[in-house]
Amino acid sequence: MVTYRELPGEAKVWIYQSNRPFTEEELKVLEPQIGAFADEWVSHNVKLKAFGAVYLKQFIVLMVDESQAGASGCSIDRSVYFLKLVERNFGVELFDRQTFAFRLGDEVRTAPKQEFSALFQKGIINDDTLVFDNLVNTKASFDQAWIKPLGESWHKRMV
Repeated sequence: MVTYRELPGEAKVWIYQSNRPFTEEELKVLEPQIGAFADEWVSHNVKLKAFGAVYLKQFIVLMVDESQAGASGCSIDRSVYFLKLVERNFGVELFDRQTFAFRLGDEVRTAPKQEFSALFQKGIINDDTLVFDNLVNTKASFDQAWIKPLGESWHKRMV
């Protein structure tokens, strides 16, 4: 597996949000599995220059430098298969795009779209609440815009 620093800003990014934080014990098992997957990830029998990690105990992030070899449909299918195994082995959901993550104090919280809107209406969250934009798709946008105020995010349309 390559290091985060080795990847260029245009590296492709996929973010998978867990419905709950992973425990320390789970992370001891999961993090090496993600590293092994990234290290062995191939596209059309060509090793990908890939990186994977868990961020904030709740987000699995995969990155690929596509300048040497791009992630093909088959290689993306392999990543989905790997992540489905993670779901099964750890009892989490990683593919629910209707649940939003945000910071409340120092904690990462999640809420389904309707509940997220209700939290805004009640004033529990506001335009300054930091949200996680899991739709960013490059390392540069991950670095600069993954976490941003709700008022500056597409999440604002959901409240």
